[in-house]
Amino acid sequence: MPSQKRRTAGRTVVTTEPSPAERYAAARRRSVGTRLDAFRAGLDFPLDDFQLEACAALERGAGVLVAAPTGAGKTVVGEFAVHLAVEGGFKAFYTTPIKALSNQKYTDLVRRYGPERVGLLTGDTTVNGEAPVVVMTTEVLRNMLYAGSATLEGLRYVVMDEVHYLADRFRGPVWEEVIIHLPDDVQLVSLSATVSNAEEFGDWLATVRGDTEVVVSEHRPVPLGQHVLVQRQLLDLYAGHVDPTDPGVDPPINPDLVRLLRGRRDDGSRQRPGGGPGRGRGRRDDDSPRGAGAFRRPTPRPAVVELLDEEGLLPAIVFIFSRAGCEGAVAQCLTSGVRLTRPAEQAEIRQVVEQRCAGIPPEDLDVLGYWAFVDAASRGVAAHHAGMLPLFKETVEHLFARGLIKVVFATETLALGINMPARSVVLEKLVKWDGSSHVDVTPGEYTQLTGRAGRRGIDTEGHAVVVDHQGLDPVALAGLASRRLYPLRSSFRPTYNMAVNLVAQVGRERAREVLETSFAQFQADRGVVGLARQAQGHAEALEGYAEAMRCHLGDFAEYQRLRDAISSREKELARAEAGARRADVARTLEGLRVGDVLAVPSGRRRTLHAVVVDPGGAPGFDGPQPTVLLPDRQVRRLSVADVGSGARTVGHLAVPRSFSVRAPAARRDLAAALRRFADAEPPAEAEAPRGRGRRGRGGPDVTAGDEDLAALRRQLRAHPCHGCPDREEHARWAQRWSRLRAEHAALVQRIAGRTGSIAAVFDRICDVLVRLGYLADPADLPVDLPADGTEDGTEDGTGSDERARHDDAGRPAVGGRRDLVVTADGRWLRRLYAENDLLLAECLRRGLWEDLDAPALAAAVSTLVYRSRRDDAAEPHVPGGPTGRLGTALEETVRAWSELEDLEAAHRLETVQPLDLGLVQAVHRWASGRSLDVVLRGSDLAAGDFVRWCKQVVDVLDQLAQAAPEPTTRRTAVKAIDAVRRGVVAYSSV
Repeated sequence: MPSQKRRTAGRTVVTTEPSPAERYAAARRRSVGTRLDAFRAGLDFPLDDFQLEACAALERGAGVLVAAPTGAGKTVVGEFAVHLAVEGGFKAFYTTPIKALSNQKYTDLVRRYGPERVGLLTGDTTVNGEAPVVVMTTEVLRNMLYAGSATLEGLRYVVMDEVHYLADRFRGPVWEEVIIHLPDDVQLVSLSATVSNAEEFGDWLATVRGDTEVVVSEHRPVPLGQHVLVQRQLLDLYAGHVDPTDPGVDPPINPDLVRLLRGRRDDGSRQRPGGGPGRGRGRRDDDSPRGAGAFRRPTPRPAVVELLDEEGLLPAIVFIFSRAGCEGAVAQCLTSGVRLTRPAEQAEIRQVVEQRCAGIPPEDLDVLGYWAFVDAASRGVAAHHAGMLPLFKETVEHLFARGLIKVVFATETLALGINMPARSVVLEKLVKWDGSSHVDVTPGEYTQLTGRAGRRGIDTEGHAVVVDHQGLDPVALAGLASRRLYPLRSSFRPTYNMAVNLVAQVGRERAREVLETSFAQFQADRGVVGLARQAQGHAEALEGYAEAMRCHLGDFAEYQRLRDAISSREKELARAEAGARRADVARTLEGLRVGDVLAVPSGRRRTLHAVVVDPGGAPGFDGPQPTVLLPDRQVRRLSVADVGSGARTVGHLAVPRSFSVRAPAARRDLAAALRRFADAEPPAEAEAPRGRGRRGRGGPDVTAGDEDLAALRRQLRAHPCHGCPDREEHARWAQRWSRLRAEHAALVQRIAGRTGSIAAVFDRICDVLVRLGYLADPADLPVDLPADGTEDGTEDGTGSDERARHDDAGRPAVGGRRDLVVTADGRWLRRLYAENDLLLAECLRRGLWEDLDAPALAAAVSTLVYRSRRDDAAEPHVPGGPTGRLGTALEETVRAWSELEDLEAAHRLETVQPLDLGLVQAVHRWASGRSLDVVLRGSDLAAGDFVRWCKQVVDVLDQLAQAAPEPTTRRTAVKAIDAVRRGVVAYSSV
């Protein structure tokens, strides 16, 4: 029977699901005469128990954390918070992680409350920002909190949709900043996917926000079936008797599926592994095997779509972890003649697309691929990925929601938040590229992706389909499908902008205390509990080992330390000997000339001859590496490791000046001459081992003449324990004691590093800011200098420097740290929220961009925000050349970045991101008024990517227009905004 959990300020209550009659009666008791009753009256569907539980907690004044599967209806709780705000005359902010979700939620709320009562703030879009209900991205709310915006007056409710996004490496920290800094009287509504540590997250929320109730529902409103598509057959993943909604641990797999995947005949015998001679890659006869090692041709994408249509499983989302794969899938469906729509639907689709895309300049339609987009959409097929024009993506979402588009090929970005429920979800593979390597899909990702399957109120069951592919393991798939929970891990980290804002508002010491309340520190401290328990176990084991090695003749621990010291010294001498031997061998490869013939030891009493064709450059870390030609015409680069005990120069051959290792004829002639030389040379006598060597390997003892080692050995023999008859038994326990003691010391160091770790990073960031002059000791500032970025020096008018003067400037703050204040330079750093905030501030302070015009300033800003998707991108072109005005500014920007990187390294920090000049030319052309076709011509930049990056450039330019210290830069930034925000970049769906 399904169960639900709720947790109130540390108390957990688990109840089994009551009968329908009991639920109805309880709901009536809870809601009669309440604002929840009025809210429910406006809905056209009944509320589930977890929704009622969360809404009731909100109405009584508590914050709530709701963790439930995708499609379960979590947003109803957020909408009830909005209802409470509107009915009570307060404000409500509804925050989302992405602009597309903000736009969607804005449209939903406008439909309910009207445009006059709902606003939208997404950085580049401002609509009715002082409305009682405002939808915004989380970054906008963070910026409001730091700026002390008047818009916050009257705020009573904040909804944080997709709050599990705080685990995101790049943007997640913003969520924790908001949660920590919201006023105490604001009720927080946190909506999360099902995570395995919801209670832990709820405990933290209760710590920083007060009374917080955790409501967890693991029940999907629409059951989800699990299937595998093999050889154009759709099979259940589990055996027939397994309940797919509650498969349990290690559920049995469908035997028919196992038989197909393993390639077994009907009689159960295993088919012959491998293919016959002449079979090409990817080809398979009808009776060929499908074992784990055999190549399995995947089912063609058009065939997948046709099968889904035949099985009644459309509309469907097919997740392909590649933008090119999504576009290729659409093209393959069009080429195969796939058509999923009726004539009336086709006409409606074309009408919708034309209306929504009417704002695109006609000259840009071809470069945007508009006609192919319309053709595919009219057939009921579309792609959805970050490289598409935002307008196209929004149109796809709209058409899919209306049931006009039947199949969407999407990347995993679609899995976040956007309301696009489907009857089925298909995964082509269970492996994806994470930017550096191919990694397996995690249970959490699988749950998030397949969570869209099953439309509430329409479908009786949703369907998750995995297409058979190379390496598919049905047992591993069952593990993914049956584990619907994943842990939420904080990615919080202090930033420079955060540091100056916190110091300006509450001072350094209070800022440290605030940061120590972060979820990251909360999790670290809880982790310390486990480490401390492990350390306690170490301590107890060390006591036992110490007792076992106790010797009646003396201190055996001291004796063991002598043994360890001897062993360490012997290893040190052996390493030195090996290094000297390596240097001897390396010298045999130095000073070679083209044509020298080398005799290289190869096996027992065998010598290989080689002729030098390139002596190589200066010796590197691994010594000289000459390039040689062997008698069999192979060309190799010799290293010290290749020549054993060393190479000998035994002669010389004439090598033509025109010789090239790439010319087969030249290699053939020189190899023939080398073979003749080798045949004519008399056999060399076996060499005696070289002067150095280890005892037992033909050489003297390398440790024999070392005085330090001899002294240690004398001390060992003179120690009382050396004569103990049980010495070696004691020694075995002593070795265990020694190893565990080293592990224990490392563990204690880890514990110390975790305790207060966030505040320690904050201290290092403050040190960097003091070094650069953005923060300062108040004793170092002039008395009449405003010190925190407002007209009188502080947000509240009291003056941060005034506060400092009233304190004893020479007195260290608590913990030995001096109090700090924000300097005049730090004043505008407080208003720079870009990811590369410190580098942006340095460029402004040094005046690196003051002489740039609007297109050049936009191009310079792009280097701080752009991240190429490829490491092997071509050398970027800088308009005006490297010595032009923009080229000079970029060179100075790179120099500033390098200096900051060195400064951070000295302070054990890694926050400054590298520059990327890959967008400079495109942004400069666009801001100069060139057409989209000209801007994208000759590049692999997708139109959607270009628009997305341009909007981020506009975001930073907007910050410059407000915060740049020089009026000329501010004016240029305003011009640059207008120059970039045009055409497809200026389009907004709201």
